[in-house]
Amino acid sequence: MALSDPIGDMLTRIRNGQRARKSSVMAPASTMRANVLDVLIREGYIRGYEKVDVRKGIAELRVELKYHEGEPVIREIARVSTPGRRVYSKIKDLPKVYNGLGISILSTPRGVMSDHEARQANVGGEVLCRVF
Repeated sequence: MALSDPIGDMLTRIRNGQRARKSSVMAPASTMRANVLDVLIREGYIRGYEKVDVRKGIAELRVELKYHEGEPVIREIARVSTPGRRVYSKIKDLPKVYNGLGISILSTPRGVMSDHEARQANVGGEVLCRVF
């Protein structure tokens, strides 16, 4: 079955894994998913990830989830821009997530980055998701 929203699928796997108190979750590998996970690592929301070859030509990403005192570090993770409704934002119009406590992940011409990094680089783009 083909996925219409691969990033949304990965975010749902992370959300469900944390609700089930899993130490890691698996998601099909892609460059865009890996870039989103890199941002989550830099911002401290996950412990890490690794690319695992399932069989020849098929790879998956094993995402190591992070907990603090038994509670998931990610309280909320939501897709903003979907394949049916793309959401783009200039950097000056990008709202802060929970007054700066959370992050938005953007796909910009300079790569995938958090809203904080995008503000420093003064570049806008597609708002992929928000994390708190």
